[in-house]
Amino acid sequence: MDIRDKSLFKRVGDWLLLNTAPLLASWVIRLLRHLIRIEFVGEEHPRSLWQQGEAVIIAFWHDQLLLMVQGYRGPGAKILISASKDGELIARTMKHFGQGAVRGSSNRGGRQAFKALLELTREPFDLVITPDGPKGPRHEVKEGVVQLARISGRPVIPMAFAVSRGHRFASWDRFLLPYPGSRGVYSFGAPVVFSKDETPEAFRARLQSALDDNDRRARARLEEYGVSAV
Repeated sequence: MDIRDKSLFKRVGDWLLLNTAPLLASWVIRLLRHLIRIEFVGEEHPRSLWQQGEAVIIAFWHDQLLLMVQGYRGPGAKILISASKDGELIARTMKHFGQGAVRGSSNRGGRQAFKALLELTREPFDLVITPDGPKGPRHEVKEGVVQLARISGRPVIPMAFAVSRGHRFASWDRFLLPYPGSRGVYSFGAPVVFSKDETPEAFRARLQSALDDNDRRARARLEEYGVSAV
């Protein structure tokens, strides 16, 4: 087999991956959601803003990404997704749920992605961000969401997902794969709005605290049923 044959096989393999894996992933996500006993906590926070016609920024930690699209019940969203090959798979998967994507990250295409997000703040879409993505540090708010909230004036809604049984991968974020038959909680925190009289660092600290508190709230809800979050 010469180099041209190997290149052809790679192109065919990449095409099959990009055109079949997202559909299969969407089926798995829907099946998992159906097989997990789900409860929503604090959804009145984003819902009260949606009822006023106000779009928001949804922020959650990267390790909880897998089932988050099934926990979002808003009017429509655009999701910031890495410009990597893995990001392309995620973006195509999200299309099967009717959600759009803005491609880019702090590592690749960050400036263009941020500009695109700012332009979208003029439209009636929620924006979805994992503020510790794409490579961490884990559960630490980085600068992008801070500046997006500062410039756009949009409120940031913390979102979290906790589940009683699942697998944690040995990745930088300890990515969570929930198990069927477990109990799960989607939790939403009160909106965090950038104040004109505070510094970006002060807002970052407030948002960090709000995200951490909301994550603990989801876990505490599971403990009320006598189970612990993985």
